[in-house]
Amino acid sequence: MAAYYVIYDGNCNLCVNLVKVLEQVDRGDRFQYVPMQDTETLGRFGITPQDCEMGMILLDGQQPSRRWQGSDAAEEIGRLLPGGSPFVQAYRALPGAKWVGDRVYAQVRDRRYEIFGRRDQTYHAAYGVCDTGTCGPTGRTADAESR
Repeated sequence: MAAYYVIYDGNCNLCVNLVKVLEQVDRGDRFQYVPMQDTETLGRFGITPQDCEMGMILLDGQQPSRRWQGSDAAEEIGRLLPGGSPFVQAYRALPGAKWVGDRVYAQVRDRRYEIFGRRDQTYHAAYGVCDTGTCGPTGRTADAESR
């Protein structure tokens, strides 16, 4: 079972492309993915569509009440990636970087469809969560698009 769940906007081109990069880097070792359009799965985590309005969410799979959202989620994902921690530490050490990063994240979040476009179909990641609690690359649902 993956240690963390990334809840992302499966209709956002930027979000989907970033998830695809994470899939290539992580290969399901640390992260599994749930599009925020999958309200049934989100309900199992106690997450509502309103919760998703503030941006992506990262859940700790061992302790689901522990979660990060928005730019905090992006930072934590970066920290958890191999070799990522020193970069996140350097970013956090720069005076004002967190303040600027939070505002840039909010602006992009609120205008993501306008800037990057909207997908016609929701992207379902190769390493997604399914009814058994976990799915690998062969556990993709039939409606998941090919890459």
